[in-house]
Amino acid sequence: MKRLLTSLLILLFISIYLTACQGTEDAEVNATEEEEQEVHTEEKHDHEQDEEENLEAPVGVEIEGVADHYHTGDTIELTAVLEEASDLNHWHWFSRESEGEWEVISGQESEAFTGEATVNGLEIKAVLYNDDHEPSVQSEPVEVVIDDHHGHDEESQQIYKGYFEDSQVEDRELSDWEGDWQSVYPYLLSGDLDEVFEHKAEDGDMTEEEYKEYYTIGYETDTERIIIEDGNVTFFENGDEYSGEYKSDGYEILTYEAGNRGVRFIFELVDGADEMPQYIQFSDHDIFPVDSHHFHLYWGDDREALLEEVTNWPTYYPSELDKDGIVREMLAH
Repeated sequence: MKRLLTSLLILLFISIYLTACQGTEDAEVNATEEEEQEVHTEEKHDHEQDEEENLEAPVGVEIEGVADHYHTGDTIELTAVLEEASDLNHWHWFSRESEGEWEVISGQESEAFTGEATVNGLEIKAVLYNDDHEPSVQSEPVEVVIDDHHGHDEESQQIYKGYFEDSQVEDRELSDWEGDWQSVYPYLLSGDLDEVFEHKAEDGDMTEEEYKEYYTIGYETDTERIIIEDGNVTFFENGDEYSGEYKSDGYEILTYEAGNRGVRFIFELVDGADEMPQYIQFSDHDIFPVDSHHFHLYWGDDREALLEEVTNWPTYYPSELDKDGIVREMLAH
C-alpha cells in the first residue's frame, strides 16, 4: 500500500512538472510571435514614414538600364548600382505619378527591378536600407517615357497598316524628319536583326530565311547615315559626306498590290552638292504632321520613277539607338 501511494505521488509530481513546462513553452512562443508581429508592424510603419518624409537619404545610387522610351506593355528592367561599395543589401523600390507621394513597389526587394510599362511619366527610385531599417542611400528618380508612336487606338493601327481616307492625309514639313539617323542595313548584315525575322515568321506567311532575304533587298544602301537639320540634308557614304537644301514638293498616295496604301512625302533639291539627288521621298507609315521615329527613304533624279520603286527602301532609325534598341523598336511594330 505504501509503495502504491509513493508511485501515485511520483506520477502526480511528473504531471504537474510537465504542465508547468508546457505553459512556459506556450508563453515563450506567444512572446516570440508578439515580438515578430511588433517587428513586422514596425517595418510597415517605417515604410509609411519613409513615404511621408519623402525618403530622406543622400544620393549614392545610380539606376542603369532605363530606355529612351518604352511602348505600352514593354518590360522595364533596371539595376541599382552603388557609387561606393557596401555590405548592405536590403533594397526597396518606390514609384510615384505626377509629383504625387512615393509608394513602395511590392515584390521589388533587390538591386534588380522588373516591371511593366503602363504609365507614361512614372518616376522610379531605388533606396538601400541599413540594418536598423533606415534609408541609407538612394538614387535620383528615373522617368518611364511611353511613346507608342502610331498609337494603340483602332484608327491609328489602321493608318499604320495602310488603310486610310485621302481626306486624312496632310502636307508635312522636312522638320518632321529632323535628326541624326543611321541605316539598319549593317545590323542586318551582322545578324543582329535575326530575332526580328524569327518573330515575323511566327505569324507571317514567309519563313525566317525568306523574311531576311526580303529585307536584305529592302534595306540595302551605301548611305550609312543621314543628318537632317534646318532644311538641309547630309548624306554620309563610304567616308564622304554631301549636303543639300530641300523644299517640299507635295506628296503622292500609292496603292500597293496587297490593297493597302502608303504616302510618299516628296522634297526637291534647291541647292547643294552635285552628288545630292534631285528628289528625296519619305515613307514612315504616318500621313499627317508628326515627328518621325524611323523612315524609309527613296532618292534619285526622276520624281516619277522613284514612285515606282517598291523593292528597295533604305530604312533609318535614330543614331542614338544601339542594336538592342533597334530590335526593340522593330519588335514593337
